[in-house]
Amino acid sequence: MSPTLLRAFHLVAQAGSFTRAARAGGVSQPTLSAQVRALEAAHGVSLFNRHGRKVTLTPLGQNLLAITTRLFAAEDEASALLAGARTLTRGHLRIAADSATHVMPLLATLRQRHGGLTFSLRIGNSSDVIELVLGYEADIGVTAKPTSDPRLHSIPIRIDRLVLFVPAAHPWAGQRRIGIRLLQGADLVIRERGSITREVFEARLAEAGIRPRTLVEVQTREAVREAVVAGFGIGIVFASELGEDPTLRPVEVTDADLTVAEYMICREDRRRLPLVRSLLDLAQPAAPSSTIAAKASAP
Repeated sequence: MSPTLLRAFHLVAQAGSFTRAARAGGVSQPTLSAQVRALEAAHGVSLFNRHGRKVTLTPLGQNLLAITTRLFAAEDEASALLAGARTLTRGHLRIAADSATHVMPLLATLRQRHGGLTFSLRIGNSSDVIELVLGYEADIGVTAKPTSDPRLHSIPIRIDRLVLFVPAAHPWAGQRRIGIRLLQGADLVIRERGSITREVFEARLAEAGIRPRTLVEVQTREAVREAVVAGFGIGIVFASELGEDPTLRPVEVTDADLTVAEYMICREDRRRLPLVRSLLDLAQPAAPSSTIAAKASAP
């Protein structure tokens, strides 16, 4: 099977159009179209549904994309090694994280040490991060969701804690600590399903038998903050993400375990790639992994 034809398919599948794919691949659109048609004709299959200038993958095309993604990820890894990326003088690292707060200091340090590197950062919930790494769409993931997937290499890097926050005019604004039972019948603003913030907090509510009055679900941390400021309810956030805001007040829940470990993950088959390894080494915590795990699970 011709690698050139597979590459043409891969470019179009990723770009979603022949025009964008030709631009990204540095080839003419007629050449790219001819290569994709040749691949389809050689096997008597249809890989794309054509919609004018746009294309979508057929089910067979989706399956083939999963294979070509692994294939060309391995090719990129080999190219990086052979091109001298071992010295980290150049290269591009793709990171997916559930919070910029947790990963940005590490990237800043890596950039100071190796000024020729470039980065891209995608923010999503914890489940999104894991899927992006598994799908070869990110080299490194930073997530609060623990995983035992054998395809992933994972190291704990820090401990954080969930806290409540309320507007400065809220009756609880003068209190630094409350018991979880005060949340019975309260209005809460919380992240969408798939967020570790939501998973952990809902688990603690269930353990205590607490039923809030309403749950306002939003997609981002910024939206949680805006909803709380607008008076929709009490927000939940990682303590490290709240920052200094004169319009908001943090409130700690004293009688529930809201500690959460943060992990750095990568695919097991890519952990020795120099760029990936450099960030993994930088992220190793001062405390032993066993200490972090023990704190995260402590009652």
